[in-house]
Amino acid sequence: MSVLVTGGAGYIGSHMVLKLLDTGEDVVVLDNLSTGFRWAVPSDARLMVGDVSDQELVKSIIDAHRVEAIIHFAGSIVVPDSISDPLGYYKNNTVKSRALIEAAVQAGVEHFIFSSTAAVYGLPEVNPVAEDCALRPISPYGTSKLMTELMLADTANAHQLNYVALRYFNVAGADPEGRTGQATPRATHLIKVACETALGARDHIDVFGTDYDTIDGTCVRDYIHVSDLAEAHMAALAHLRSDGSSDVFNCGYGSGYSVLDVIAAVKKISGVDFEVRMTDRRPGDPEALIAQADKIRDALGWKPQLDDLKTIVRHALTWESQLERYRLAS
Repeated sequence: MSVLVTGGAGYIGSHMVLKLLDTGEDVVVLDNLSTGFRWAVPSDARLMVGDVSDQELVKSIIDAHRVEAIIHFAGSIVVPDSISDPLGYYKNNTVKSRALIEAAVQAGVEHFIFSSTAAVYGLPEVNPVAEDCALRPISPYGTSKLMTELMLADTANAHQLNYVALRYFNVAGADPEGRTGQATPRATHLIKVACETALGARDHIDVFGTDYDTIDGTCVRDYIHVSDLAEAHMAALAHLRSDGSSDVFNCGYGSGYSVLDVIAAVKKISGVDFEVRMTDRRPGDPEALIAQADKIRDALGWKPQLDDLKTIVRHALTWESQLERYRLAS
């Protein structure tokens, strides 16, 4: 039996593949390599190059490799891009997910873990935000992910498919052993951008909005280490395998840092006082977004090990400093 990881050549997906392999799982990766990298997939995992919407390919993979669980990361993730290209996001995140879910049902796969997002909450009235708070996404990205959550819930009611949807808050950092990390060109994630700036890959960093009702006027986010997030998926997989019911869980630490907090941490750890430019707010950015994270700890027994901003930044900086050799190798 094996686990199929879609988008396993990407940032979070590659960490998931490593975690599965580290625990002795048989892993198959499906990735179209539009944003992922061949080098990010370990040789112990089998890489199939193709699209999740190709139902015949998906069903052949499930049959050939006896897939019993799917962990679905493949999709588009940049909020501002979703605002300028909503149809592209609905196609890539919603339409293609529907095709994947249908193929899974037809092939008899019973366990499905979905990479969702805190963007489904939109502008929450309270922080930390719990799983039962109102779902009012303010971007096509958030809406496209919410639509997939709804499809999974309806599918689970009609078929032998149990699922867990994990709503990520701000994922950052890199594998502590330096095996993989975020490599996407022109990335928009704050910690990666700040690390690139500290290492000279960018000449400055922009801060989008300084007039929010927060402690220093900049947005506040809950940053979760990518390796802890992979552990959350392992806990979700164990839950489903033990006949656990379908459910939705936040993935965050329950504490927040402002944009300026993060920049200060990167400057301190890198020892570089890089240029910071203040600019206007960006569409689709809530003022604060912090997870109420008790449910996943209580229900799945998830115990994060890397809940520390300095650790997250240090791992991200280490990864950025060695990234060029991975690019040359590819």
